[in-house]
Amino acid sequence: MGNLVPFLVQWGLTSLSLWVASYLFSGLRFADGGSLLIAALLLGFANAVVKPLLILFTLPLTVLTMGLFLLVVNALVLMLVSSVVSGFTISSFWTAFFASIFISLFGLFISGVLI
Repeated sequence: MGNLVPFLVQWGLTSLSLWVASYLFSGLRFADGGSLLIAALLLGFANAVVKPLLILFTLPLTVLTMGLFLLVVNALVLMLVSSVVSGFTISSFWTAFFASIFISLFGLFISGVLI
């Protein structure tokens, strides 16, 4: 039960970040609030499970680009989530790229203000 509150807070921050990003980026859309919440939940799961595997597999490229390839990995994870959630659409890779940067920075800022 002690891990439930931090999980819910992180889920809420991710949902807020995705919601704000959907207003800033015209190529990022949610059909309804349910798809937003499911996308936030799956994004957290993908960041915990899939992203470390992608980082491991792309480690030589990440080292070669001095870590900049991690931005591409973030965009790919966001696109993966949009392909799984039916009410969540991303128009292009570049929308996912810049939206993932915004979501990360916005989430970091909000969590820094709240915690």
